[in-house]
Parts: sequence; C-alpha cells; structure tokens
Amino acid sequence: MSTSTPEAVKKLLENMQTDLRSLSMECKKKFPPVKEAAESGIVKIKTIAARNTDILASLKENSSEVVQPFLMGCGTKEPKITQLCLAAVQRLMTHEVVSEAAAGNIINMLWQLMENGLEELKLLQTVLVLLTTNTVVHDEILSKAIVLCFRLHFTKDNITNNTAAATVRQVVTVVFERMVAEDERFKGIVEQPTPVQGNTNRRSVSTLRPSAKDAYMLFQDLCQLVNADAPYWLVGMTEMTRTFGLELLESVLNDFPGVFLQHQEFSFLLKERVCPLVIKLFSPNIKFRQGSSSAASPAPVEKPYFPICMRLLRVVSVLIKHFYSLLVTECEIFLSLLVKFLDGEKPQWLRAVAVESVHRLCVQPHLLRSFCQSYDMKQHSTKVFRDIVNALGSFIQSLFIVPNTGNPAATNAPAGGSGSGAQAAAQGGPGAGGQGGSLITQAAFEYRGTWIPLMTVSVQGSAKATYTDETATESILKAELTMASLCGRLGLVTPRDAFITAICKASLPPHYALTVLSSNATNLNNKAYSIQGQTVQIISPSSESHQQVVAVGQPLTVQPQGTVVLTAKNIQCMRTLLNLAHCHGAVLGTSWQLVLATLQHLVWILGLKPGVGGALKPGRAVEGPSTVLTTAVMTDLPFISNILSRLFESSQYLDDVSLHHLINALCSLSLEAMEMAYGTNKEPSLFAVAKLLETGLVNMDRIEILWRPLAGHLLEVCQHPNARMREWGAEAVTALIKAGLAYKHNPPLAQNQRLQLLLLNPLKELSNVLHADIRQKQLESVLQILQSQGDSLGPGWPLVLGVIGAIRNDQGESLIRTAFQCLQLVVTDFLPTMPCMCLQIVVDVAGSFGLQNQELNISLTSIGLLWNISDYFFQRGEAITQDLEREEAALQKQAREKGEPLNRPFHPAPPFDCLWLCLYAKLGQLCVDPRPAVRKSAGQTMFSTIAAHGTLLQQSTWHIVVWKVLFHLLDCVRKSSTTADKEKIESGGGNILIHHSRDTAEKQWAETWVLTLAGVARIFNTRRYLLQQLGDFFKAWEVLLDHIQSAALSKNNEVSLAALKSFQEILQIGTPVKDSAMPTEALALAVMGVPPVLIDPLSASGPGRHLLRSDSMLERLTRYNGAELQAPPQGEESALEDAALWWSAWNTWYRTGTDSTRPPSGGTGTDRPSFVPSQPFLTALVQIVPALYQHIETGFSMEDLRKLGVILHGAVSIPISSDASPFILPSYTEAVLTSLQEAVLTALDVLQKAICVGPESLQVMYPAIFEQLLLFVEFSCKPPQYGKLETKHVANAKYNQIQLFTPAEWVALNYVPFAERSLEVVVDQYQKTACHKAVINEKVLQNIIKTLRMPLGLKYACPSESTWKLAVSSLLKVLSIGLPVARQHASSGMFETMWPELANAFEDFLFTKSTPPDNVSIQEFQKNEAIDVEVVQLISTEILPFANFIPKDFVGQIMTMLNKGSIHSQSSSFTEAEIDVRMREEFSKVCFETLLQFSFSNKVSTPQEGYISRMALSVLLKRSQDVLRRYVDDERLSGRCPLPRQQVTEIIFVLKAISTLMDSLKKTQPENVDGTTWAQVIALYPTLVECITCSSSEVSSALKEALGPFKDFMQPPVSRVQNGES
Repeated sequence: MSTSTPEAVKKLLENMQTDLRSLSMECKKKFPPVKEAAESGIVKIKTIAARNTDILASLKENSSEVVQPFLMGCGTKEPKITQLCLAAVQRLMTHEVVSEAAAGNIINMLWQLMENGLEELKLLQTVLVLLTTNTVVHDEILSKAIVLCFRLHFTKDNITNNTAAATVRQVVTVVFERMVAEDERFKGIVEQPTPVQGNTNRRSVSTLRPSAKDAYMLFQDLCQLVNADAPYWLVGMTEMTRTFGLELLESVLNDFPGVFLQHQEFSFLLKERVCPLVIKLFSPNIKFRQGSSSAASPAPVEKPYFPICMRLLRVVSVLIKHFYSLLVTECEIFLSLLVKFLDGEKPQWLRAVAVESVHRLCVQPHLLRSFCQSYDMKQHSTKVFRDIVNALGSFIQSLFIVPNTGNPAATNAPAGGSGSGAQAAAQGGPGAGGQGGSLITQAAFEYRGTWIPLMTVSVQGSAKATYTDETATESILKAELTMASLCGRLGLVTPRDAFITAICKASLPPHYALTVLSSNATNLNNKAYSIQGQTVQIISPSSESHQQVVAVGQPLTVQPQGTVVLTAKNIQCMRTLLNLAHCHGAVLGTSWQLVLATLQHLVWILGLKPGVGGALKPGRAVEGPSTVLTTAVMTDLPFISNILSRLFESSQYLDDVSLHHLINALCSLSLEAMEMAYGTNKEPSLFAVAKLLETGLVNMDRIEILWRPLAGHLLEVCQHPNARMREWGAEAVTALIKAGLAYKHNPPLAQNQRLQLLLLNPLKELSNVLHADIRQKQLESVLQILQSQGDSLGPGWPLVLGVIGAIRNDQGESLIRTAFQCLQLVVTDFLPTMPCMCLQIVVDVAGSFGLQNQELNISLTSIGLLWNISDYFFQRGEAITQDLEREEAALQKQAREKGEPLNRPFHPAPPFDCLWLCLYAKLGQLCVDPRPAVRKSAGQTMFSTIAAHGTLLQQSTWHIVVWKVLFHLLDCVRKSSTTADKEKIESGGGNILIHHSRDTAEKQWAETWVLTLAGVARIFNTRRYLLQQLGDFFKAWEVLLDHIQSAALSKNNEVSLAALKSFQEILQIGTPVKDSAMPTEALALAVMGVPPVLIDPLSASGPGRHLLRSDSMLERLTRYNGAELQAPPQGEESALEDAALWWSAWNTWYRTGTDSTRPPSGGTGTDRPSFVPSQPFLTALVQIVPALYQHIETGFSMEDLRKLGVILHGAVSIPISSDASPFILPSYTEAVLTSLQEAVLTALDVLQKAICVGPESLQVMYPAIFEQLLLFVEFSCKPPQYGKLETKHVANAKYNQIQLFTPAEWVALNYVPFAERSLEVVVDQYQKTACHKAVINEKVLQNIIKTLRMPLGLKYACPSESTWKLAVSSLLKVLSIGLPVARQHASSGMFETMWPELANAFEDFLFTKSTPPDNVSIQEFQKNEAIDVEVVQLISTEILPFANFIPKDFVGQIMTMLNKGSIHSQSSSFTEAEIDVRMREEFSKVCFETLLQFSFSNKVSTPQEGYISRMALSVLLKRSQDVLRRYVDDERLSGRCPLPRQQVTEIIFVLKAISTLMDSLKKTQPENVDGTTWAQVIALYPTLVECITCSSSEVSSALKEALGPFKDFMQPPVSRVQNGES
C-alpha cells in the first residue's frame, strides 16, 4: 500500500502518536527529559497535522524535531526503549519523512549504539532501511554509515558478522545503483568535462556528480583496503580482510561494468589501481612450484593462499570478461598467468580454479575471437590463444597419467588416432607427419614443442582409468564434434579425421582394433581401408570398466572371436557419431569411410539387420545366442535405427560432391563386406548395401548423377556367392529401379528416354547373373513394374522384354514360370501401348518360352499367346502397318546415311508382313520341337493363323510363306520323322501312361507329320487361286505332291493314311459343308479356308476387350483380298496349266499306288513282311481315283487303265493283320463289303460310266473293265495271294485280344461279298453292253462263262453257298442276253470257243464233284434241286430248240449230260459217299423229260441225233434192269433185316424213272420209238413183278406206280403165225 495515501498518512500520524505515548510512559520515571520531549512531540505532530495540507512534506521539514524524542530515547541505552525508538524511526524512514539533517542525527545516534554494542542487528536493519528508502544520505554521513556496517562485520558474534557482510554488500550495491540512476537522469545533458591535469586520483572527483562521487570514493577505498592501505573516505575502519574486499570488488566489477566503461575516472581507477593490485597479489602463486625437485630452495617462497587465489581469479575473469577492450595489455598478462596456473607443477587446487576461470572465458566466443585478433594474430605478441589451448590440453592429459609413471606419452599404445587437433591453431607447429613413423600419432595438443595426446589408450601399469560421468562425456563429445565439423569446414583433412577417429574409437568396445582407425596420418588419404576388426582383446566387464555394460555382441570379423561388450558410453559416442554424420555430412568428405565403417561395426554388434527400404531394424541375432542386449539398450535401438535412417535421408541435402563421397564410402565398405563374405555361409554385413539403397531412394530427384556407381556396385553384389549378400544386392537394385520408374521426375520419364533406359539397364544386366534367386527377384520386380508402370514404359520395352525373354533351360521351372507370368501380362494388357517395333520382340520372347523344355504347360500356353498375338496383329493391322512403315522409313534413312544395307529379317517384304513371317517362323520352330504336345499345338496354331489371317499378307509374301515357312517345315518334319527312334517309351514322365499308338518317338513324330501335311494341303486347297498367281505354283505343287507321296509311302499307317487325306483335300474332295448349316459369313470364311473351328473364337471377344470393330470379318476379308472369293475365269492357259497339275497328281498317285501295293518279294511265308499297308490307307488311295479321274479323263488312255487295274488288284489282294481284323472285318456270316472293296468298285463304276457317255475311242476300254471285274469274281473261290505271305482264312484267324503283342498273323479278307458284288456289276454291265462291238470282239461272254465255271464247278465246295447260287443266276442272266447275240454272230466265228466252255460249265455244275453238307435240310435241298432244274429248263428253252445254229459237238455234250441226269444215281459202285447224295428226283425227271422230248418229239434231222437218243434210252433201261435184279437178290438174302437206306432209295428212284419213261413213251409218236427199245421196256416187267415180295412200303408204293403203265401193253396176242411170218 502506498505511503502517501490519506489513509496511510492518517495511520502514520496515529502510529507516531502512539509511539510517542509509549515512549512517554516508559520514560516517565527514569528519564523525565525524554518523557517531556515525547509529549511535546505529540503536540508537534498534532499541530503539523492540523495546519498543513501536505502533511508528509511538513513532517519531513520538521523531521529533526520529530525524530528528536526517539533519538533521546535511544540515548537511554535501555533495550526496551531503544527497540521502541528504532522501530519508530524506521517507520518514519519508510514513509520518507526524514530530512538530510535528521538522517545525520540518526546515523550519529546509531554510531553511538554501535560503539556501545547495543541492538546490533536492529542497527544494521535501520541503516539498510535508511539507505535504501531514500537518497538523502551523502558524503561523510554515507561513509559513516558504511563504516558502521564494516565495523559490525568484525564483531565476535557470527550472526552479526554474517548479517553485516550481507548488509555491506547491499549497501555497496545501493551506492552504485544510485550512480547508475543519476546517470540515467542526466543522460540527455552533455557536460563539458574539465580538463584532466596531473595523475592524482583526487583531481577527478570534482567532475563527478554527488552519487558518482560517493561511488568513486567507495571503490577507491575498497582498492586501498585490499592493498592493505589506509582508506581516504571510509574513515573509522578498524580492520578489513582481503578476501572480503576482493569479493566486493568482484561484485562491483561484475554488476556495474557500465560505470567503469562510461566514466573516465572509474576507468582510470581500473587501470591504475585494480590491475596492479591483482598482479601484486598473484605473485606468490606465480613463484610457487609444487613438488619442486630442487632439494634446497634459494629462498623460502610464500605459499599460495587458496581463498585469495580463488577470489583473485574470479576478479581476473570479470576483468577480462567485461573490460578486455580497456585493458588489452593487462589482459595479456592475466591470460599468461592463467596459463601458467594450469602448469602441472602448480598445486592441484590452483590448477582446478584456473581451469574454471579459463572455462568462463572460453564460453564467450567474442572473447576468444578478440584474443586471437589482439595477440595471436599480431606479430611479436604472446600467442595467448595457442597457449590456452595447449595448457588445457596438457592439463586434461595430466589427469589421466599416474604421477609416478615415466611414460606420460604412452608411446607403446597399441592404437592411436590419426592427425593433430592443434594444426587448426598452431600455425607452423610441427604437424603429425614430422614425427616419423616410430610413434603412433594421436589427436594431441602441442605444448612447448611436445605433443600431448588427446587420448591415451590404457596400457596396464602406465596409466590409470579415469572415468567421467555422462554429462562430462557428453561435453567432451560435443567438443570433438564441434572441432571435427570446424576442421571440415576449414578443409583441414588431417585434424578433421583425427577428431572423427577419436569419436569412432570411443564408440567401439575397448581394444576393438579397427584398421581404419589406426593408420598413420601420412597415408590416411591413400590407404585402402579395411573394415575388418583385427585381434579383439576381450576384457571382462568387471576387471577394469566401471561402466554399465549395455550390450554383448559378436565382433565383425572373418573368424569368429568370442564376444565384445558395449557400454553405455559407447552408445553415447555412437549417438554423437550419428549426429556428426547427420548434421555435418557436407564437410565429411573422405571421412565418411571412417564414420560408416564404425557405424557398420556398431550396427553389427547390436545385431541390427536391414529391413524394407534399407532401414535397419533390431533383428533376432542371426549369429546365435551370443548377442545379449539389456533393456536399456533395447529401448534405445529403435531410436538409433531411426537416426541411422534419418542420417541417410539427410543425404538429400548434401551437394553433389558430398553425395559422391558418401556413395563411394558406402561402395568401398560394401566391397570389403563382400570380400569378407567370400567362402563362408556366415551372415554377411549388409549395412553398406542397405544404406546404399536408402541413399538412392531419398536422392531420386538427382538419381542420374549417382546411378552409375550405385547400380554398378549393386550389380556386383548380386553376383556374390553368399546368398544373403546377393539377396540384398538384388533387393536394393530392384527397389531402386522400381522407385526410379515410379518417381515423378522433372521432366517426366516419358520425355527423358535416356534416364528411363539408364534406370532399366541394370534390370537387363541382372539377366547375366547365374544365380536363380537373383533372377527370381529380377522377374518378380519386372512383374511389379509391369503392373504399376506398364503403360508408360515406351522406349524401355525392348529392355523389359529382353529380361523376360532371357530364359534358359538350366534355370529351373519356377523362374520360367515367373517370367512367363510377365509375358502373359504383356500380351493381355500391353500390346497396344508398346511401340510397334517391339511386337517382333514379343513374338520372339513368346517363341522362346515355347522352346524351353522345363515346363510343358508353359510351352503350350505360350503357343496360345502367339495365337493371341496374331489375333492382335489382325485387328490392329492398319495401325500397326502405318507405325511400322514410319519406323522403316526412319531406319532406311539412317542406313542410307551410314551407307549400309537395312538389316532386318525377311527384308524385301513389307514390315507388317515381316512381323507375320517372324510369327510363322517361330511357330515353325515350335512345330519341330522335341515334345509331341508342343509340336501338335504349334502346328494347329500355325495353320489356323495362316488360314485365319493369311489374307493380310501381300502376294509376294506368300512366296516366302510357301517356300521358307511351309515347305521348310515339311522338310524338317519329314526328316525328323524318318530318323525318329523306334524304341518304346515306357511312360510320359511322372506316371502318365502313354497310349500304344504314341509309345515311340517315331509314332509321336508321325502325328506331327500328319498335322503338318494336312495343314499345308489345306492352305494349298483354300488359297489355290492366290498361290497360282505366284508364278512358280507348278513347282510348289510338285514339291507338295512329293511330300504327299513320301508320307503316303512311309511305313507308318497313320502318316500314310493322312497323306492320302491331304491328297484328297488338294483335289478338293473334302466333305462339303451343307449350306443350310452355316450362316453366310461363316460360309464365306469356310470358302476362304478359315476352318469352322476357328470361326467362333474369332468372332467372340477376347478377355475383357472387344476385339472386332464394327465392320464384320467378312467385309474385312473381302476388302483385303477381293479376288479370293471369285475364282478366276478359266482361260486357255489356265486350263492347260491345270491339266499339267492334275497329270502330275495322277503320276504321284500311280507311283504311290504301285509302291504301296507291290507284294513283298522273296522270303517264305514265315518271314514277317516289312510292311503291309492298312485297309483305311488302301481305301483312301482308291477313293482318290474318282476325283482325280474327273480332271484327267480327257487324256486317260488304255495304258493308264491298265496301270489303274494293277493297283486296284494289288490293293484288294492285301491281307490284314489279325490284330486289326476285328475292327475291319464284319463277322464271317455277314456278307458285307469292306470300304476298300466298296471304293474299288466305285472307281470302276466311275470309269464305266465315263466310258459309257464318252466317245467311241473310250469304249474300247469296256473289255478291260470286264476283265478287271472278272478277276475280282475269281476271288470268291480263289482268294488272291500277297507275295508269298501265308494268309489264313478269316474264320480260322485267331483274333484273340490277349495276344495283342505276338507277331500278327495275316488274315485274308472275306472276298466273297466283293466277288459277288463284282459279279453283279459284271452281269449288270453285260446286260448294257452285250451287243457292243468291243465286247463281242474281245470274247467277253466267253470270259464270263470261263470265270463262272470255277464257282459253278465247286458248288458245295465254294467258300460261301451264296457264291454258286449267284453264279448260276448270273450265268442264266448272261446267257439269256448273250446266247441270242452269239447265235446272231454264229457265222463270224466270234463265239466258236465259247460253246465248249459253256458245255463244261453245265457239266461241272450239274454233276458237281462236291457233296452237299450233312446239315442241309430237305427244304434247302429242294431249293438247290430247283436251281438245277432251272438250268436244265434253260437248256431246253434256249439251246436245244436252236440246235441247228449250234455246233454239233456241243449238242452231243448236252445230250450226254441230260442222259446222265436222268439216270443220275445209276452207278456200279455203291459207296457210302455216292449213295449219300440225296435223290434229285425232280431233276432226274426234268432231265429225262427233256431228253425224251428232245429224243422223240423232234423230227430227227440227222441219223446221228437219233442214234444219240436211242443210245441214251438203251443205257437207261439196261441200268434199271440191273438195279432191280440186285435189289431182289439182296432182299431175299437179307431175310428179316431191312436193306440199307440208300439201296432202298435207289430202287425207289429206278422205279420212279421207269414210270416216267413209260409216260414219256406213251406221249411220243410211235414211229419215233425203236423196236429194241420196246423190247427192253417189256423185259423189265418180270423183274418188277419179282419185286412185289419186298417188305418196304415205300418201295411197294413206287412199284405200284411203275407197274401201272404196263397196262397199256396188255393187248390180246396176235396170232403166232402172223408173228412168225413177219
């Protein structure tokens, strides 16, 4: 609360009155004058209060009177009263109502109290209040107050002493504060200083203002007192100590430097009084030598006194700190003194105090700068700064040296630093290089010509371990850090490295000998560093180190060497090292090597391992359980690894040169890590590689300048034999490439092709690495690049495709699979984005995947990709063509400029066509791959592509396709097929069973040959008109036919058959598609050779993209090649050319047919023939004929027909193996033709029809056709032979499937149906052509009869019953047509030779030598008999009536036959066999009737004929007589036993014959019957009557019929006379 407010004043007045009243009461008895004074004081106060408005001012005016009672009270020396009075006085003081006079009075009163030793503390309090609350006290009064305080400082009472000291200090401060305040007040007023005269200190006081003067006098006296002189102003001082004086001086100098700097008077005091004083007081310290070795000192030296010394040094520090500019010379002296105090000979405490002072100065950079400028940089001046540095160095060094050792420099230390920290300051000092190699140089200070090392490495016995706490360590490290960066900035390489080395060493475990850190300074820059820790001395943590061990780990060495320990201090130093690298990287230069090597070792010991992006993470110690980390360090690790990462992140702020230093250091570290990792499977140090990655990633914006060294080195790492090392090299290089491509460069990569190729190049280089894991990494990153940057690769595509395509068979499946994934991605997604010139590379790469032999599925899928690629070409044809042509023009221009020809495959062809040709060439290579599945797939794809997209090619390109692609492929396939291995392949890899049709390489190649040939043929067929315009079509046609022929003649059924199918195809006889079944577009495609299979997938959309544009495929095809759909008009030339083609085809067919149907020569039936063509093959061969014939019929000659016949015959004759028979033959009972036989007949039918409608010249071929057919008819009874091959009849052949692999037996076919069909054809044809001249001239009828004789003669012995029946009916038909013709031409003699043939045929048939089988039923027998009857009827209707046109011999033969037929069963020898023949009663009857009819009914024209019939009758009758007689005799002899069946049958037959004869005789004209005949007939009667006794009922009934007619002979006898006469 303010002292001047009305309330405060009122309170003051009340308090004063109260105090006075109290005083009056206290003094009432003992001190009446005081009581009175007090009472008058009350009155006085009341009066002042009543009269004045400004009460305080009035009080001050009258203060002397107001104070008086209290002063008197103090005079009583009564404690109670004194205390009361002092309190009242203090109250007045605080309200500032004390005047100068009053103040003087108060001081005097206090002085008295002091001298009496009363209320000392209260006195001090009062003085302080008086001096601090106002400024009324000056000059002598002030000095008296100060002296009072000083006097109280030296009492016997400690409390008083201390309070007084504090009061003195405060009072001194107050005095100077008043002066400062005064200066402030007069700041604006410029005073004219009076001229200074003389040199006395008194002269100046007059110029000073009051407060300044007080201060001046006080300070001057303090100096006097410290100097032990009498004071000028502080009169009354009785005693004083130097220590107190020095403290006061120090505080004034320290607190009020402005006073001394602004006022000359004070400056003068400083120079003239203070400095000499200090120097004088220092003298004992300077002279003193601790432990001086001289035994007897010349004079006793005053010992330094610690309290004074310490205070003096403080004063010196203040002087130098504040007044350096005033006291340059004096400061030089002081600084030299300080340096001397640091000397080892001085007492330890003195040195410590001196160090403290030096420290105070050193923390002020401006001072140090001034020292250098004022002393070191001036000539002939003390080198103060240098001395300070050296002195500090020696001081610190001495702390580590045991006093009694004689080896302070530790020359035998095993390792040291490299360089001098002093060279920064000690100009001209001897550098480390001057020391020679004997002493291992260290970071040190030069002190008086001696090097005092910065650090000594402990060598037991010569030094003691001195440990500093963490903060001290921190400051040491900070200093080293600062020095290192300073040296770096100044370009002082050696000192910089020395400091860095020191930090590095401190970071590593004790005795961790790291070669980098122990090299001499001289060869530091040219030394090949090595990061390998040398012999590691292992110390137990307890023996010597009192540090906290925080980690135990493995040293990074080639040989494992136990463990090393890291202490907390090591970690602390490591942090400093990180800090150094992080903040001062720009000045490190070559020292990066040191820093990084050390960090690498620390990281290794701590077990940090690189993670994603190169950052180091605390890893599980790979080396085993030897790495032990405490929790303290575990919590630090993330922090350390974070700083490590940040360190390399900050490389982005380094300039290019510094960055190169960093990269080079990392590369050389990495090289050494690689050397260490050779030949061991130990975990390598990956520090350098990981950090190279990190550095590259953060410097992406200027990657170009560091890419070459970076990528070059990482590629070396990728080839390292140590897998972990390699893996990281690959990780780093691929991560950098991916990051580089993804980074938003300026300008963008798309506009900076050079950079893009630079980035991608290492990816390509990785392909040369042989290690599979690296290639795997490479390919995975390619896949990622494609997925993320595929759209923007542009000119980088060739490189990327090169990487994908760099696959080799020795790389293993997984690599190939990964690479293939990349390719699939490219083909599905990126074809449209890549430059067109790369499409060819894509084709090559896809092809190379097809050719690799590790993974079959990939080969097959890659062929699918080729199809997709071709599809893409097709859709984007126009765009690709334009691009490629632009490219081509540019290339040609370049080539012209260089004067070289343009080098590209298939050059003359246009570029787009070349692309197709490359595709075809690749597919062509795949078509001859060793693996059948690949060949098959490639073949199908190739032909499909050519078929589907061939229209895009120029006409000239087709020439290349035909000769270089198709025929080349055919040649290769033919060659491979013919040389393929015939060994059986057991299984198809794994446990896949192989079908027997594919179980040898030869069979597998056969499939390929088939496919290829078919494909080429289809192309020839569908592209005929296009190819014909090429000019050498005929030559190509010949080559194709040659291929077809060689395939057809190959010993493999599959190939040969397929060859013929292809032959059929090029003759355009493939099965036509029904129009209705296909939409028009597909139909058009079919016409153009797009196989129906392909039509669907083409029109459909591919994966996720719509392939076809708006125009339909049909339009496009028509557009590309309008001519394709219309055949060119048939002109004269083309007709001729066509004829040549067809005749060429005929020749090929003929050669093929001849070779394939020629029977094997030599050898007996037991030898297995080399090769027998299969039925399907032969069928196909023959089926070609009709189609081929259509084209060549105009020139087809008899000779050609003959050739054809030979082949057809040969083909039909070829047997089949019993293995195949169940599949080809019908079961024996079915009469069916095989397809081959069908084809043969069809061929002949075509010819016959052609002849029929053809010109006369052709019709001469009829007989030849009959001849051919009749040959076939013979097969029914006489199957053809195939060479000497033994064949079995089909019914006997074993086609037991179990015997599949025994040598096959050959089975002749069932030729019966074929022969029968041929026979039908013959009959049919003969019916049409019987009257033809050629047919008559060539005796066709005779040949037919001759051929039929065989089955007719065999009859029951024919292989098939149907044969002889058909033969009979055919004969009947032929004769019904032929006989009239023969009669017609009887005169010409054309048929002379036919008649005997015909007679023989009848004879052979009607009286066959074969017996009917036992199981023939009666009905069958009767049917057969009916056939015989039919023949006889034919004779009776067609031959006998025309006997006059027929040769006589023939008629005679017929008669004999009839005769034989009528008495067929009459035979003299009754063998079982003969009798077994059933009675052909009907037949006999017909014969008999015919004979009789012929004999009796006709007028006998010649005696010969009559004779024939008479002769026949007599024979008949005679035989009847014999049979009857024998029967009667046998019957009689046999008694009750019945006769054999056949004898009974015979007798029945004879009886029937007799009754028939009787009938016939009755019907005949009597004149025609000879008398002897009658006689013979009647002679039979008695015999017949004898038979009546027979026991058989059948005989009886037959006998009854025979006897019946005899009634006509029962006439009354004519007279004997008459008879006799006649």
